[in-house]
Amino acid sequence: MTAPFAITIPGKPYEGASPDPYWFSTIAPRKMDAPLAADITCDLAIIGGGFTGLWSALKAHERMPEARIAVLEGARCGGQASGRNGGFCAPSISHGIANAVARYPREADRLIRLGVENVAELAADLETYGIDAEFQRCGKLNVAATPWQAEGLRRTAEGFTKHGLPCDLLEGDALRAKLDSPVYSAGLFDPTYALVNPSKLVEGLRAACLKGGVEIYEGTRVSALAKGKNSVRLTAPGGIVTARKAIMATNAAEPLLKRFRTAIIPIFDYSLVTEPLSEAQLTSIGWTGPHGIADSGNQFHYLRKTADNRILWAGYDAIYHKGSGRDAALYHREESFARLAVQFAEAFPSLANVRFDYAWGGIIDTSARITFFTGTALGGRLAYALGFTGQGVSATRFAAQAMLDQLEGLKTERTELSMHRRFPVPFPPEPLRSVAVRMAQKRLAHEDRTGHRPLMLRVLDRFGVGFDS
Repeated sequence: MTAPFAITIPGKPYEGASPDPYWFSTIAPRKMDAPLAADITCDLAIIGGGFTGLWSALKAHERMPEARIAVLEGARCGGQASGRNGGFCAPSISHGIANAVARYPREADRLIRLGVENVAELAADLETYGIDAEFQRCGKLNVAATPWQAEGLRRTAEGFTKHGLPCDLLEGDALRAKLDSPVYSAGLFDPTYALVNPSKLVEGLRAACLKGGVEIYEGTRVSALAKGKNSVRLTAPGGIVTARKAIMATNAAEPLLKRFRTAIIPIFDYSLVTEPLSEAQLTSIGWTGPHGIADSGNQFHYLRKTADNRILWAGYDAIYHKGSGRDAALYHREESFARLAVQFAEAFPSLANVRFDYAWGGIIDTSARITFFTGTALGGRLAYALGFTGQGVSATRFAAQAMLDQLEGLKTERTELSMHRRFPVPFPPEPLRSVAVRMAQKRLAHEDRTGHRPLMLRVLDRFGVGFDS
């Protein structure tokens, strides 16, 4: 997949596609929760109603069932990053085994174990609260398109084995039994991965929070945070919230506190979803199992099937817009949709005439070290979690627990991790930021084409700085 547009396809197979994420169509329409309309006082205020905010509210209620907890969401719960992703539920809190070993070698075993435990606990929570999020522990197939990517998969398999995790290296007929494509020559199957329907997960968490007495205010955009006397003051159009403690779970949105605005950058990612496919069409590409798939380049695709036999085909382009632009118009990018459509046809020639019913974009909150980070501010009364870098579907649950530990002043296995005690390397200001991102992306593309990692990337590796989506 390193030479896009090697073939042509007739017209625009995504023309007329819905610009809304497919996942939005799978949940029942509902009225938005009422916005904040008066000043309130609460024990815990949570800014953001996506995965991070809702997991924080639910876990806080478990710890403090009598506390007054309020979630303030600027638009609609799950309408941004939490509802615009692929629903890959990674058994990792460190962006994978290799990243854990490279960045946190002394803690790698613990990080790997905690990541696996987190997904198991997430599954148990869904059972406890009766949340039908289409959760499947069906595994993920990582595939290689070049000899150096295949070698990378072999090294990854060695890492899995070293840390006691199951995996299967696949080639030939064994690979074709899980995916049959002229593009991919090797694969590594990880059975510990899970998939979810992101919108159903959001709605299930929201319902569980409301049932527990958590107050949720949608259409309530917090515009300012300030430290008060033994409190945190949150300013919103409908009123002032005075909270004993607060959590900032805004992720891909521009952070409310200025110190965080160089810690993450918004990277746009784009997705296509096909029309429903027949069993014969899926059999033609060897994809009869429920597993998700991702290829192995720096510029990588991720793909999965939906409950109604569509294929989500996404990724590859990771677009930074100058000035850290986050405008809604950027959710549509014709060039990215066209590239994805051609690459889909390259990977699956038998599906070259398939139509795409959905085409959308979303924002990834990317940190320079690729992993999320948490901490406290405003005298220890505000906790934050940012920088999930495309791995937040499951890691947000772990981050919620870590933030609650930090607000309580607890020393736990979660809070003692280095990733929570070190602030990430900041991104430079503009115009250097745009230049740096562009330079890094060009060199990542070079590595994909040649298998050789340029000097600039090797230097960044030494300083624990990376770029990913």
